[in-house]
Amino acid sequence: MTMHRLKMASVAVLFALSTVFGAIGAAQADTLDSILEVGKSKNEAARKSQQKIDRLADETRDLLTDYKTVMKQVDGLIVYNERLERQIKAQLDSINNIDESIEQVTIVQRQMMPLVIRMIDGLEQFIELDVPFNKDMRMKRVAFLRGNLDRADVSVAEKFRQVLEAYNIELQYGRGIDTYRDTIEIGGAERDVDFLRVGRIALVYQSTDGAVSGAWDKTSGSWVDLPSGEYDAAIRKGIRIAKKQATVELLNMPVAAPEAN
Repeated sequence: MTMHRLKMASVAVLFALSTVFGAIGAAQADTLDSILEVGKSKNEAARKSQQKIDRLADETRDLLTDYKTVMKQVDGLIVYNERLERQIKAQLDSINNIDESIEQVTIVQRQMMPLVIRMIDGLEQFIELDVPFNKDMRMKRVAFLRGNLDRADVSVAEKFRQVLEAYNIELQYGRGIDTYRDTIEIGGAERDVDFLRVGRIALVYQSTDGAVSGAWDKTSGSWVDLPSGEYDAAIRKGIRIAKKQATVELLNMPVAAPEAN
């Protein structure tokens, strides 16, 4: 009887211990699941944090690249602006020089106009006193120059250039030989003649029929007849040379003797 009671007590104790250990195991299982769930949450949070860190790192790297690019552009703009400042300074200096030149040109223009007028007057007087070859054409040139004096569309520089060109033309007349046909009064009648100009040292004529020859006498300022047969051949030869119909050779021309000083 006593043994039976002990066995029953042992079974009860064992059952009680089994219940306790089962409760403890269940509690430990719940605790482990909680720990695992917490670890999983921490891992997920760590993963999201790492993704955020990676995104921020990428954004920071992009911003740094953009910053470096912008700084390069800024450096380039600084160099460009410095160059522009130098160019602007040079242009301002040029403008100042141009303004000074314009002022000087205005002064020169005021001084040039009286000079141009005096040069035209001198040219006209020279033609009047010169050997009278192509006089109508030469005086028309003088009239053209005078007509330009009051023209606003012709600059002072152009007027001066035209006068210089007229002077140069007159200068060339003294260095060549020329012939042209015109009319002259001979014996009270107008006759067609061929004029021959040898520089400014001789101006002679011969009627188209070759019958009459004459020369300009600078001393008397008039035409004089030349002795028949003395210069006729030479004048005809000179006319042919001027027309490039004969080769150049020495000609016997009536030349005024030099005046003594």
